[in-house]
Order: sequence, then structure tokens, then C-alpha cells
Amino acid sequence: MNSILDVVVRSLCVYLFMVIAIRLFGKNQLSQLNAGDVVLLLLISNAVQNAMVGPDTSLQGGLIAALVLFVANFLLKRLMFSNHSFETFMEEDPIILIKDGVVNEKGLNKVKITKDELEEAIREHGVEKIANVKLSILEVDGNISVVSEDDESKQTHYSRIKRKNKRKYH
Repeated sequence: MNSILDVVVRSLCVYLFMVIAIRLFGKNQLSQLNAGDVVLLLLISNAVQNAMVGPDTSLQGGLIAALVLFVANFLLKRLMFSNHSFETFMEEDPIILIKDGVVNEKGLNKVKITKDELEEAIREHGVEKIANVKLSILEVDGNISVVSEDDESKQTHYSRIKRKNKRKYH
């Protein structure tokens, strides 16, 4: 097999392996990296580098491997967009954490978020207490959305903050 085709096939195999591994070991972790996750990703990238390019350590080999990864990722996203059942397999549904001021304990347990972390998240959204939350959802991307109601005006407020230190859940 020629050198370029070898790099393409190896890169595709590594990409597919990584997508499957991410799905099996916690599929939202890329949007919710903590320090341990960053270290893991760095070590994995170092471990699979040679598996992708093999003996071809040239600039051309590296660029081809990167191009294959970009194309494979683009195609995966397209497939997820066009095929709902595949998207459902790859991404979990959003999870309701609070509804009408009542905490969904099952939801918290499923996503491994403590009540203290939930309270911190709602305070980040400017809501003082859980009782004031009409709806709080852990979104697919790992962010927590909060819909609250102002006690005085009875007006609903929606806020969604991108968290710097997101929780990892499975």
C-alpha cells in the first residue's frame, strides 16, 4: 500500500476508535474538560500519533492525517444532522434538573451533579434559590440552562452561561 493511502486508512481507524471510545466512556466530556481529562487527551494524542502516520513522519504525512481527521469529523457531524437515530446514539437528551422549584434527584444522580454544584450553577445565573427556578436543564453540550420567575413581576427570565469548569457526566 502506498504511503499516503496508509496514512489515510490509519487515521480513519484511529478516528473511529476514538469516537467509539468517547461514546462508551462518557460522550460529553469534550465539552466538560477538567484537568484529568486534558491530561488524558494529551496522552492519548501522543499514544495514537504513531498509529496514524506510521513510519511516515514527514510534513506531508502529518498534514494528510490532520486532513483525514477534519474530513471524518465533518462527515460524522453531517451524518448526525441528517440521521436522527444516529444523533440520538451519539448524544444524550437534555436532562431536567429542576422543575417548578423541585429538584429532580434522579436526574442529578444520573449526571453525577451534587446539590451544591446545582445551587452554584443557579447562582451563576443570578437566581438566589432553587425555589425560584421554573426549569433548569443540563444541555447536551454540558451547560446548565436556567429559566426563573421574578417573584414581584412574575416575569420569566432565561439564561444560559457557558461554564469554564463544566462537570463530566455519563
